[in-house]
Amino acid sequence: MVVVETQNEISLNGVRYPVTAPIQSILASIYPAKVVIGDTTRDSQQRASVVAWSDWRGGVGIERMEGAVDVDRAWWSTCQLRYKQHLVLPGLATQTAASGKSGVFDIGIIGEYNSVIYTTFGLDVYSYSNVADSWTDTSHDLADAGTDALNFNIAGTEYLAIAYTSGYSYYNGSSWATDTTYATKYMAFWDDRLWGISAAGQLWYALAPGTEVSDALIPLGSDSVTDLFVGRNAQGEPNLFAMTTEGLWAHDSANAKWIATELELPRHPDNGRGTTRWRDAVYIPSGLGIYKYTNGANSAVVSIVGPDRDHGIPSNKRGTVRRLIGTHNELLALVDATASQTIDTIFDGGAMGSHHGGGEMNPTSVVSPDVGFSHIMGWNETGWEVKWLSDASVKAVNYAHVSNAYDKYRLWWAIDERVYHLTLPKDIINPSEISDFDYAASGTHETPWFSADQVDIDKLGLEIRVETADCSSNETVELYYRLDYSDSSTYQTTQMETAITSNGVTTYKFPNDTTPTGTSFRSIKFVLDLVRGSTTTNSPDVISTTFVYRKKLPAKWGHSVEVDLNNDYGGNNAMQLRSNLVSAIESTSLVEFTFRSDSGGTRNYYVDVVSATGMEFTGMDERGTSRITVVEP
Repeated sequence: MVVVETQNEISLNGVRYPVTAPIQSILASIYPAKVVIGDTTRDSQQRASVVAWSDWRGGVGIERMEGAVDVDRAWWSTCQLRYKQHLVLPGLATQTAASGKSGVFDIGIIGEYNSVIYTTFGLDVYSYSNVADSWTDTSHDLADAGTDALNFNIAGTEYLAIAYTSGYSYYNGSSWATDTTYATKYMAFWDDRLWGISAAGQLWYALAPGTEVSDALIPLGSDSVTDLFVGRNAQGEPNLFAMTTEGLWAHDSANAKWIATELELPRHPDNGRGTTRWRDAVYIPSGLGIYKYTNGANSAVVSIVGPDRDHGIPSNKRGTVRRLIGTHNELLALVDATASQTIDTIFDGGAMGSHHGGGEMNPTSVVSPDVGFSHIMGWNETGWEVKWLSDASVKAVNYAHVSNAYDKYRLWWAIDERVYHLTLPKDIINPSEISDFDYAASGTHETPWFSADQVDIDKLGLEIRVETADCSSNETVELYYRLDYSDSSTYQTTQMETAITSNGVTTYKFPNDTTPTGTSFRSIKFVLDLVRGSTTTNSPDVISTTFVYRKKLPAKWGHSVEVDLNNDYGGNNAMQLRSNLVSAIESTSLVEFTFRSDSGGTRNYYVDVVSATGMEFTGMDERGTSRITVVEP
């Protein structure tokens, strides 16, 4: 390491030169231009950059944010995300009364007859009284656990049918009956007929319950069928379809046979379980992935729309979609996170043919999940929102039903031997304009990791501003932050643990108001905890969150010096000094420069010579001076 101990001397590229004047040093690193992400009207800084979150409608599923394209996304949130400038608590899930049945049992299905909800506690069929909040045993028992429920009308008579693998039971309003002519796991109503299919693929139909006729067999073997439903064929006409562990089959009613479509999937026991038609397409679960299958005009398009489509969801929330249910505003997905999903390939989307055309399968990896918390999510064709999250990590949610029973539009589901319901809006509501919506007691919103698209550059968090409404001593918002991809359960914060209890803008300085020197970060995320008091129709409302930060490039120095080439120096004559200087200027690699005596080399710079001007004599006289500027890259 070169050192300089002589006054008025420098070393450049290992050659010593005398200088005519003191060294002029400048900071050469260019300060990055400010960046505004999100709501640009919230920018009031001259040098600092801003990221503003005020629209969360993009939904969950982005772990690491990439600029403005992800500013409306969350990594995970149990808050309602459907409204611009309104982040509020989730809807209130109501637990119905216990059944009174003793012992340990599963709840298989939830169905409906004449606007009354029915379910199975174990093998026993119960009906629900909304007024009394009580369950009544109908005295009808199934031979095995219920696997599907269907409400339908034939010749003016309403029926509720419950499949249970070896047969099915049906109710006409006055009595129950059982039919075991054919094994039945799934049912559908189409062409004025009741249709049923066994797990092995044997289809039957009945013009009235109890009059079953055998139809086609899917040649795939036992436990191959995962659902039976009505969708649209390539001509746009309603048709009967069956999902299997290997793909989609279409029923040819004219010839009583099944036809394999081009929608073929890697074999997996959960492929298609809980498939449903919603709006203009069929949605097909496969693990945590969901295929959107749009059929018509002699072609079909398959795309991926599941919660795993971007960065997935947190590992302790991952699982398997057990059922999809269409509602007015959303497609709901029941995610069972109690057992790991093992599928390792999915279809990557794109155009694909039905049995009328061709397509390609493109397998991609699926991350294996941890055993975690089951939940219900909603898809509005823009983003996924968490509607409900289990508070226990060992309980599965497998079946649900959407109904207008009791003149209440609700989602009904079962977990841990109890049935729950959640009121669903029939239109898009504005939280500021309603006063009778019931909110859950708490909700958590977690932003993606934010690195300003430059993880390698140090940033300095300066302040964060949270604008709120409808806050009080009972309805509060707590703000936390985490740093540098550390997702430990302990929030990395001190001062920001103070709850927001008032409306308007609350400003927090980093690291605190007393010493606002800033907090250094490579990446940062924020967590908002919303809590209400005992009034269920109250919710704190987060209007926006604005984070102010500064990028700071590593310091790069430039130096300007006038080199004296008039005399011999350091063993070199004027000609040799000039030749060595030209070599340093023309070097394609960095050259070492210093003017200090520093045994540690902390003030030695590796530089480019970016400019050189000088005065020279002519002819054989090599004397002169040269002013050079050297800069660290």
